[in-house]
Amino acid sequence: MTNDATAATAAYIDGLGADSLAKAAAYTTGGHWLLLWGLVVSAVVTLVIVRWGVLDLVEARLGRRGPNVRAFVVGVVYFLVSALITAPWSVYEQWWRERAYGRTSQPLGDFLGQGLLSILISSLLGALFFVGVYALIRRAGRAWWIWSAGLTAVAVSALLLAAPVVIEPLFNDYKPVPAGEVRDAVVVMAKRAGVPEDHIFVYDGSRQSNNFTANAGGVGSTARVAISDVAFKGASFDEVKAVTGHEIGHYVLHHTWRAVGLLCALAVLFFFLADRLFASFARAFGSRASLSQPAGLPVVIFMAALFGLLAEPVSNALSRSAENEADLYSLETVNLPDALATALVKTAEYRNPRPSLLEEWVFYDHPSVERRVLRAMEWKASHGAK
Repeated sequence: MTNDATAATAAYIDGLGADSLAKAAAYTTGGHWLLLWGLVVSAVVTLVIVRWGVLDLVEARLGRRGPNVRAFVVGVVYFLVSALITAPWSVYEQWWRERAYGRTSQPLGDFLGQGLLSILISSLLGALFFVGVYALIRRAGRAWWIWSAGLTAVAVSALLLAAPVVIEPLFNDYKPVPAGEVRDAVVVMAKRAGVPEDHIFVYDGSRQSNNFTANAGGVGSTARVAISDVAFKGASFDEVKAVTGHEIGHYVLHHTWRAVGLLCALAVLFFFLADRLFASFARAFGSRASLSQPAGLPVVIFMAALFGLLAEPVSNALSRSAENEADLYSLETVNLPDALATALVKTAEYRNPRPSLLEEWVFYDHPSVERRVLRAMEWKASHGAK
Protein backbone atom coordinates (compact mmCIF):
# COMPACT_ATOMS: atom_id res chain seq x y z
CA MET A 1 0.00 0.00 0.00
CA THR A 2 2.74 2.43 0.99
CA ASN A 3 4.80 1.59 -2.07
CA ASP A 4 1.79 2.22 -4.34
CA ALA A 5 1.11 5.56 -2.67
CA THR A 6 4.76 6.57 -2.95
CA ALA A 7 4.89 5.63 -6.62
CA ALA A 8 1.69 7.54 -7.35
CA THR A 9 3.04 10.59 -5.54
CA ALA A 10 6.31 10.46 -7.46
CA ALA A 11 4.38 10.23 -10.72
CA TYR A 12 2.34 13.32 -9.87
CA ILE A 13 5.37 15.40 -8.86
CA ASP A 14 7.66 14.18 -11.65
CA GLY A 15 4.90 14.94 -14.11
CA LEU A 16 5.74 18.61 -13.74
CA GLY A 17 9.02 18.01 -15.58
CA ALA A 18 12.59 18.70 -14.53
CA ASP A 19 12.62 22.29 -15.78
CA SER A 20 9.45 23.26 -13.92
CA LEU A 21 10.71 21.62 -10.73
CA ALA A 22 14.03 23.45 -10.98
CA LYS A 23 12.24 26.75 -11.58
CA ALA A 24 9.96 26.18 -8.60
CA ALA A 25 12.96 25.38 -6.39
CA ALA A 26 14.80 28.52 -7.51
CA TYR A 27 11.73 30.70 -6.98
CA THR A 28 11.11 29.25 -3.51
CA THR A 29 14.73 29.48 -2.35
CA GLY A 30 14.95 33.04 -3.60
CA GLY A 31 11.83 33.84 -1.60
CA HIS A 32 13.53 32.59 1.55
CA TRP A 33 16.46 34.93 0.95
CA LEU A 34 14.02 37.79 0.46
CA LEU A 35 12.97 37.40 4.08
CA LEU A 36 16.51 38.21 5.20
CA TRP A 37 16.94 41.01 2.69
CA GLY A 38 13.59 42.42 3.76
CA LEU A 39 14.91 42.69 7.32
CA VAL A 40 18.00 44.48 6.01
CA VAL A 41 15.76 46.91 4.13
CA SER A 42 13.75 47.46 7.31
CA ALA A 43 16.94 48.27 9.21
CA VAL A 44 18.04 50.75 6.53
CA VAL A 45 14.64 52.46 6.55
CA THR A 46 14.73 52.72 10.34
CA LEU A 47 18.22 54.20 10.26
CA VAL A 48 17.32 56.73 7.56
CA ILE A 49 14.15 57.94 9.27
CA VAL A 50 15.78 58.14 12.71
CA ARG A 51 18.86 59.99 11.48
CA TRP A 52 16.75 62.25 9.28
CA GLY A 53 14.79 63.28 12.36
CA VAL A 54 11.54 63.85 10.48
CA LEU A 55 9.38 62.26 13.17
CA ASP A 56 11.06 64.27 15.92
CA LEU A 57 10.30 67.41 13.92
CA VAL A 58 6.66 66.43 13.39
CA GLU A 59 6.19 65.57 17.06
CA ALA A 60 7.82 68.85 18.13
CA ARG A 61 5.50 70.89 15.91
CA LEU A 62 2.50 69.11 17.39
CA GLY A 63 3.66 69.82 20.93
CA ARG A 64 0.48 71.62 21.96
CA ARG A 65 -1.83 68.98 20.56
CA GLY A 66 -3.16 66.09 22.59
CA PRO A 67 -1.06 62.92 22.85
CA ASN A 68 -3.48 60.90 20.73
CA VAL A 69 -3.35 63.44 17.90
CA ARG A 70 0.45 63.47 18.05
CA ALA A 71 0.62 59.68 17.99
CA PHE A 72 -1.78 59.45 15.05
CA VAL A 73 -0.06 62.10 12.91
CA VAL A 74 3.42 60.77 13.63
CA GLY A 75 2.21 57.25 12.85
CA VAL A 76 0.71 58.25 9.51
CA VAL A 77 3.85 60.20 8.55
CA TYR A 78 6.07 57.28 9.51
CA PHE A 79 4.13 54.69 7.51
CA LEU A 80 3.92 56.94 4.45
CA VAL A 81 7.61 57.90 4.53
CA SER A 82 8.61 54.28 5.11
CA ALA A 83 6.52 53.17 2.12
CA LEU A 84 8.11 55.86 -0.05
CA ILE A 85 11.64 54.79 0.87
CA THR A 86 10.92 51.10 0.33
CA ALA A 87 9.00 51.62 -2.94
CA PRO A 88 11.86 50.40 -5.20
CA TRP A 89 12.29 47.28 -3.07
CA SER A 90 8.53 46.64 -3.07
CA VAL A 91 8.36 46.94 -6.86
CA TYR A 92 11.24 44.47 -7.22
CA GLU A 93 9.98 41.97 -4.66
CA GLN A 94 6.24 42.05 -5.35
CA TRP A 95 6.09 42.81 -9.07
CA TRP A 96 9.34 42.55 -11.06
CA ARG A 97 10.45 39.25 -9.57
CA GLU A 98 6.93 37.81 -9.73
CA ARG A 99 6.69 38.80 -13.38
CA ALA A 100 10.12 37.34 -14.14
CA TYR A 101 8.96 33.96 -12.80
CA GLY A 102 5.61 34.15 -14.58
CA ARG A 103 3.67 34.48 -11.33
CA THR A 104 1.85 37.68 -12.34
CA SER A 105 0.61 39.38 -15.48
CA GLN A 106 -0.43 42.56 -13.69
CA PRO A 107 0.60 45.77 -15.49
CA LEU A 108 2.98 47.96 -13.51
CA GLY A 109 0.52 50.85 -13.48
CA ASP A 110 -2.19 48.72 -11.89
CA PHE A 111 0.30 47.32 -9.40
CA LEU A 112 1.37 50.81 -8.38
CA GLY A 113 -2.22 52.04 -8.14
CA GLN A 114 -3.27 49.15 -5.91
CA GLY A 115 -0.07 49.54 -3.93
CA LEU A 116 -0.85 53.19 -3.24
CA LEU A 117 -4.33 52.30 -2.05
CA SER A 118 -2.88 49.59 0.19
CA ILE A 119 -0.36 52.05 1.65
CA LEU A 120 -3.06 54.60 2.46
CA ILE A 121 -5.25 52.00 4.17
CA SER A 122 -2.41 50.40 6.12
CA SER A 123 -1.02 53.79 7.16
CA LEU A 124 -4.35 54.89 8.63
CA LEU A 125 -5.04 51.57 10.34
CA GLY A 126 -1.47 51.24 11.59
CA ALA A 127 -1.50 54.75 13.01
CA LEU A 128 -4.83 54.14 14.77
CA PHE A 129 -3.49 50.93 16.31
CA PHE A 130 -0.43 52.69 17.70
CA VAL A 131 -2.57 55.50 19.10
CA GLY A 132 -3.99 52.76 21.31
CA VAL A 133 -0.58 51.31 22.14
CA TYR A 134 0.86 54.67 23.18
CA ALA A 135 -2.26 55.43 25.22
CA LEU A 136 -1.76 52.14 27.08
CA ILE A 137 1.93 52.94 27.67
CA ARG A 138 0.86 56.22 29.30
CA ARG A 139 -2.02 54.86 31.35
CA ALA A 140 -1.36 51.19 32.14
CA GLY A 141 2.09 51.61 33.65
CA ARG A 142 4.40 48.63 33.65
CA ALA A 143 1.55 46.31 32.59
CA TRP A 144 1.11 48.15 29.26
CA TRP A 145 2.52 45.24 27.30
CA ILE A 146 -0.18 42.86 28.57
CA TRP A 147 -2.95 45.30 27.70
CA SER A 148 -1.36 45.90 24.29
CA ALA A 149 -1.64 42.21 23.51
CA GLY A 150 -5.36 42.49 24.31
CA LEU A 151 -5.59 45.49 22.00
CA THR A 152 -3.94 43.36 19.31
CA ALA A 153 -6.64 40.70 19.73
CA VAL A 154 -9.39 43.29 19.37
CA ALA A 155 -7.74 44.94 16.35
CA VAL A 156 -7.12 41.67 14.52
CA SER A 157 -10.64 40.42 15.20
CA ALA A 158 -12.11 43.69 13.93
CA LEU A 159 -9.95 43.51 10.82
CA LEU A 160 -10.96 39.91 10.14
CA LEU A 161 -14.60 40.93 10.48
CA ALA A 162 -14.35 44.01 8.29
CA ALA A 163 -11.81 43.00 5.63
CA PRO A 164 -14.05 40.74 3.51
CA VAL A 165 -16.80 43.36 3.19
CA VAL A 166 -14.90 46.65 3.40
CA ILE A 167 -11.26 46.25 2.31
CA GLU A 168 -10.90 43.26 -0.01
CA PRO A 169 -13.64 44.42 -2.46
CA LEU A 170 -11.50 47.53 -3.05
CA PHE A 171 -8.88 45.31 -4.70
CA ASN A 172 -10.89 42.52 -6.32
CA ASP A 173 -14.35 41.78 -7.64
CA TYR A 174 -16.11 39.02 -5.66
CA LYS A 175 -19.06 37.27 -7.26
CA PRO A 176 -21.14 34.21 -6.36
CA VAL A 177 -20.03 31.01 -8.04
CA PRO A 178 -21.85 30.93 -11.41
CA ALA A 179 -24.93 28.76 -11.80
CA GLY A 180 -24.23 25.25 -12.99
CA GLU A 181 -23.03 21.87 -11.73
CA VAL A 182 -20.08 23.40 -9.89
CA ARG A 183 -22.29 25.77 -7.91
CA ASP A 184 -24.82 23.00 -7.20
CA ALA A 185 -22.06 20.77 -5.80
CA VAL A 186 -20.48 23.57 -3.80
CA VAL A 187 -23.82 24.60 -2.27
CA VAL A 188 -24.43 21.03 -1.07
CA MET A 189 -20.95 20.96 0.51
CA ALA A 190 -21.47 24.36 2.13
CA LYS A 191 -24.85 23.49 3.63
CA ARG A 192 -23.48 20.26 5.07
CA ALA A 193 -20.77 22.24 6.84
CA GLY A 194 -23.03 25.06 8.00
CA VAL A 195 -21.45 27.60 5.64
CA PRO A 196 -24.06 29.94 4.09
CA GLU A 197 -24.39 29.15 0.39
CA ASP A 198 -24.12 32.84 -0.49
CA HIS A 199 -20.71 33.02 1.23
CA ILE A 200 -18.81 31.13 -1.47
CA PHE A 201 -17.33 33.37 -4.14
CA VAL A 202 -15.09 33.41 -7.17
CA TYR A 203 -12.90 36.50 -7.46
CA ASP A 204 -10.60 37.96 -10.11
CA GLY A 205 -7.38 36.87 -8.43
CA SER A 206 -5.75 36.76 -11.87
CA ARG A 207 -5.60 40.56 -11.66
CA GLN A 208 -2.68 40.27 -9.25
CA SER A 209 -1.42 36.69 -9.51
CA ASN A 210 -1.29 33.68 -11.81
CA ASN A 211 -1.14 31.37 -8.80
CA PHE A 212 -3.69 28.59 -8.39
CA THR A 213 -5.19 29.59 -5.06
CA ALA A 214 -8.24 29.91 -2.83
CA ASN A 215 -8.79 31.08 0.73
CA ALA A 216 -11.15 31.02 3.67
CA GLY A 217 -11.50 34.38 5.38
CA GLY A 218 -13.61 36.49 7.67
CA VAL A 219 -15.32 35.52 10.91
CA GLY A 220 -18.91 35.19 12.00
CA SER A 221 -21.32 36.80 9.55
CA THR A 222 -18.52 37.79 7.19
CA ALA A 223 -16.89 34.35 6.97
CA ARG A 224 -16.59 33.16 3.39
CA VAL A 225 -14.73 30.92 0.97
CA ALA A 226 -13.17 32.68 -2.02
CA ILE A 227 -11.73 30.86 -5.04
CA SER A 228 -9.47 32.71 -7.46
CA ASP A 229 -10.61 32.69 -11.07
CA VAL A 230 -7.19 31.16 -11.85
CA ALA A 231 -8.18 28.08 -9.87
CA PHE A 232 -11.77 28.18 -11.04
CA LYS A 233 -10.91 28.36 -14.74
CA GLY A 234 -7.90 26.04 -14.57
CA ALA A 235 -9.45 23.29 -12.48
CA SER A 236 -11.63 20.33 -13.28
CA PHE A 237 -15.02 19.85 -11.65
CA ASP A 238 -13.57 17.41 -9.13
CA GLU A 239 -10.61 19.70 -8.39
CA VAL A 240 -12.95 22.58 -7.56
CA LYS A 241 -14.87 20.31 -5.20
CA ALA A 242 -11.69 19.07 -3.52
CA VAL A 243 -10.26 22.57 -3.10
CA THR A 244 -13.56 23.96 -1.84
CA GLY A 245 -13.74 21.11 0.64
CA HIS A 246 -10.30 22.06 1.89
CA GLU A 247 -11.28 25.73 2.34
CA ILE A 248 -14.56 24.83 4.04
CA GLY A 249 -12.45 22.71 6.38
CA HIS A 250 -10.66 25.83 7.57
CA TYR A 251 -14.04 27.40 8.36
CA VAL A 252 -15.51 24.36 10.11
CA LEU A 253 -12.38 23.72 12.17
CA HIS A 254 -12.14 27.36 13.32
CA HIS A 255 -8.59 27.81 12.09
CA THR A 256 -8.98 31.58 11.91
CA TRP A 257 -9.55 31.82 15.65
CA ARG A 258 -6.64 29.49 16.32
CA ALA A 259 -4.41 31.82 14.32
CA VAL A 260 -5.74 34.82 16.25
CA GLY A 261 -4.90 33.04 19.49
CA LEU A 262 -1.34 32.39 18.39
CA LEU A 263 -0.95 35.98 17.22
CA CYS A 264 -2.09 37.25 20.61
CA ALA A 265 0.35 34.95 22.40
CA LEU A 266 3.18 36.19 20.19
CA ALA A 267 2.02 39.78 20.78
CA VAL A 268 2.36 39.29 24.55
CA LEU A 269 5.93 38.10 24.07
CA PHE A 270 6.80 40.84 21.59
CA PHE A 271 5.48 43.72 23.68
CA PHE A 272 7.21 42.29 26.74
CA LEU A 273 10.51 42.21 24.83
CA ALA A 274 9.88 45.70 23.48
CA ASP A 275 9.38 46.94 27.04
CA ARG A 276 12.72 45.46 28.09
CA LEU A 277 14.85 45.98 24.97
CA PHE A 278 13.60 49.16 23.30
CA ALA A 279 16.27 51.37 24.84
CA SER A 280 19.08 49.16 23.53
CA PHE A 281 17.67 49.08 20.00
CA ALA A 282 17.04 52.82 20.07
CA ARG A 283 20.69 53.49 20.99
CA ALA A 284 21.85 51.19 18.20
CA PHE A 285 19.92 53.26 15.66
CA GLY A 286 20.88 56.56 17.24
CA SER A 287 17.35 57.42 18.37
CA ARG A 288 16.84 59.64 21.40
CA ALA A 289 13.16 58.79 21.70
CA SER A 290 11.84 56.87 24.66
CA LEU A 291 9.42 53.97 24.34
CA SER A 292 6.51 56.25 25.21
CA GLN A 293 7.29 58.71 22.41
CA PRO A 294 5.70 58.18 18.97
CA ALA A 295 8.99 59.32 17.42
CA GLY A 296 10.38 55.95 18.52
CA LEU A 297 7.91 54.10 16.27
CA PRO A 298 10.52 53.20 13.59
CA VAL A 299 12.52 51.32 16.22
CA VAL A 300 9.41 49.49 17.43
CA ILE A 301 8.51 48.49 13.88
CA PHE A 302 12.02 47.17 13.21
CA MET A 303 11.87 45.16 16.42
CA ALA A 304 8.52 43.74 15.25
CA ALA A 305 10.05 42.79 11.89
CA LEU A 306 12.96 41.03 13.60
CA PHE A 307 10.69 39.26 16.07
CA GLY A 308 8.33 38.22 13.28
CA LEU A 309 11.18 36.68 11.32
CA LEU A 310 12.43 34.76 14.36
CA ALA A 311 8.90 33.60 15.18
CA GLU A 312 8.23 32.30 11.65
CA PRO A 313 8.98 28.64 12.49
CA VAL A 314 6.34 28.76 15.24
CA SER A 315 3.63 30.44 13.17
CA ASN A 316 4.47 28.25 10.18
CA ALA A 317 4.12 25.11 12.29
CA LEU A 318 0.61 26.11 13.34
CA SER A 319 -0.27 26.96 9.75
CA ARG A 320 1.02 23.60 8.44
CA SER A 321 -1.04 21.81 11.08
CA ALA A 322 -4.15 23.68 9.96
CA GLU A 323 -3.47 22.89 6.30
CA ASN A 324 -3.08 19.19 7.12
CA GLU A 325 -6.39 19.22 8.98
CA ALA A 326 -8.12 21.00 6.09
CA ASP A 327 -6.73 18.43 3.64
CA LEU A 328 -8.04 15.65 5.85
CA TYR A 329 -11.44 17.33 6.06
CA SER A 330 -11.59 17.47 2.26
CA LEU A 331 -10.61 13.82 1.98
CA GLU A 332 -13.18 12.73 4.55
CA THR A 333 -16.09 14.80 3.22
CA VAL A 334 -15.42 15.04 -0.51
CA ASN A 335 -13.40 11.83 -0.94
CA LEU A 336 -11.57 12.89 -4.11
CA PRO A 337 -7.89 12.25 -3.31
CA ASP A 338 -6.71 12.28 -6.93
CA ALA A 339 -8.49 15.58 -7.58
CA LEU A 340 -6.95 17.04 -4.43
CA ALA A 341 -3.55 15.76 -5.54
CA THR A 342 -3.78 17.26 -9.03
CA ALA A 343 -4.96 20.58 -7.57
CA LEU A 344 -2.04 20.58 -5.15
CA VAL A 345 0.42 19.84 -7.94
CA LYS A 346 -0.71 23.04 -9.65
CA THR A 347 0.56 24.99 -6.61
CA ALA A 348 3.98 23.34 -6.99
CA GLU A 349 4.69 25.77 -9.81
CA TYR A 350 5.45 28.44 -7.18
CA ARG A 351 6.25 26.34 -4.12
CA ASN A 352 9.09 23.81 -4.32
CA PRO A 353 7.29 20.48 -3.81
CA ARG A 354 10.37 18.71 -2.49
CA PRO A 355 12.09 20.84 0.16
CA SER A 356 14.40 19.43 2.80
CA LEU A 357 12.84 18.75 6.19
CA LEU A 358 14.72 21.71 7.70
CA GLU A 359 13.61 24.05 4.92
CA GLU A 360 10.01 22.97 5.32
CA TRP A 361 10.11 23.34 9.10
CA VAL A 362 11.60 26.84 9.02
CA PHE A 363 10.04 28.47 5.96
CA TYR A 364 6.91 26.63 4.81
CA ASP A 365 3.48 27.74 6.03
CA HIS A 366 1.99 24.82 4.07
CA PRO A 367 3.26 21.23 4.18
CA SER A 368 5.27 20.38 1.09
CA VAL A 369 3.18 19.46 -1.93
CA GLU A 370 4.90 16.08 -2.06
CA ARG A 371 3.95 15.34 1.54
CA ARG A 372 0.35 16.44 0.97
CA VAL A 373 -0.02 14.41 -2.21
CA LEU A 374 1.45 11.35 -0.48
CA ARG A 375 -1.10 11.69 2.29
CA ALA A 376 -3.91 11.87 -0.28
CA MET A 377 -2.59 8.77 -2.04
CA GLU A 378 -2.31 6.89 1.25
CA TRP A 379 -5.87 7.89 1.99
CA LYS A 380 -6.96 6.59 -1.41
CA ALA A 381 -5.18 3.28 -0.85
CA SER A 382 -6.63 2.72 2.61
CA HIS A 383 -10.22 3.94 1.98
CA GLY A 384 -10.90 2.71 -1.53
CA ALA A 385 -11.51 6.28 -2.62
CA LYS A 386 -12.25 7.46 -6.14
